[in-house]
Amino acid sequence: MLQNRSVYSNLIKSEAKKLGFMFCGISKAEFLEDEAPRLEAWLNKSMHGQMQYMENHFDKRLDPRLLVDGARSVISLGLNYYTDNEQQDPLSPKISKYAYGTDYHQVIKDKLKQLLAIINEQIGEVGGRAFVDSAPVLDKAWAKKAGLGWIGKNTNLINQKSGSFFFLAELIIDLDLEYDIAPTADHCGTCTRCIDACPTNAIVAPYIVDGSRCISYLTIELKNEIPAEFKDKMDNWMFGCDICQDVCPWNKFSVLHNEPAFTPHPDLLHLKKEDWEDITDEVFKKVFKNSAVKRTKLEGLKRNIKFLG
Repeated sequence: MLQNRSVYSNLIKSEAKKLGFMFCGISKAEFLEDEAPRLEAWLNKSMHGQMQYMENHFDKRLDPRLLVDGARSVISLGLNYYTDNEQQDPLSPKISKYAYGTDYHQVIKDKLKQLLAIINEQIGEVGGRAFVDSAPVLDKAWAKKAGLGWIGKNTNLINQKSGSFFFLAELIIDLDLEYDIAPTADHCGTCTRCIDACPTNAIVAPYIVDGSRCISYLTIELKNEIPAEFKDKMDNWMFGCDICQDVCPWNKFSVLHNEPAFTPHPDLLHLKKEDWEDITDEVFKKVFKNSAVKRTKLEGLKRNIKFLG
């Protein structure tokens, strides 16, 4: 049986690579003891802002066995989205790299479904669920546990060979596998570039981000008006923010993704500042047809652009 675990694990990792995933690591499905007090303290300090959903399913966030009956293994996967494409007008309000192409939720969910189908086809009937940051799963904790990297001072998962421009996702299944039991050591050292660079001071201490101050939260998750205290501190970001990743020394090792779905809409990179300020419903629907930017809706994007003005 132990031999089977090794064979199954190698098969899963091999198939994940064929599907385009940059990383694949496996952990035992169990209670995340170290994360419980951290999550509780973060919530108690209201660092989740208006993300009320973070308060829900506290126990499920910490124990995958409450999400999937008979869960035995958590397969953590990373999908690269790094690109050197840039918006052409330096005065244009900015969009985070991860939102240039098709919504990653769709892209990754499709790949996870394929991987689960392959597991069922080649191993036998295996029960499980796919997760792409839209369910109560602590992606970074599981990725760290599976050896995909360490959680940096900006709270992003960082890989020593590839940086941090990748999405995380999981398959939680009811099959025993061979577990990766050597988490990566922390290689942030004395570096504080991400802390120093954050214009809204969202990284309130090493390894602690006050989500309610983060530009990504303010431009995407926050549904009310952006607080006046952040006026002239948004560094011209209208959807998301890449600052703490752009300044991270480990991202000099980032490699270009090869996922066709992440190719930007042809118009996206060429819109000028005035085009964004006068954006119409027609242009919004055309440029962001299958994009994560649709989360803000046109009114939300307009709110952000107006606030930057």
